[in-house]
Amino acid sequence: MIAVPLWLQYLLVALAVLASAAVVMRRQFPNVSRRLRLMLALPLARPGRPAWMHALARRIAPPVQDHGKRCSGCDGCD
Repeated sequence: MIAVPLWLQYLLVALAVLASAAVVMRRQFPNVSRRLRLMLALPLARPGRPAWMHALARRIAPPVQDHGKRCSGCDGCD
């Protein structure tokens, strides 16, 4: 049996809880999740930032939604 340090066990449990919370947030609160991703990505995409920050911002930013006039809110039409 391999002895795993207690701090590593706590770290793994914390990562599992964070991953689970992220999945629930994206599933149950898509608009909040989208706004949070935008808030994280916008500072990285400002002019004058290095190329790697722009690439990271593109990965973090949510995909563009273009529903036009027929969209009156999120009713799960995706």
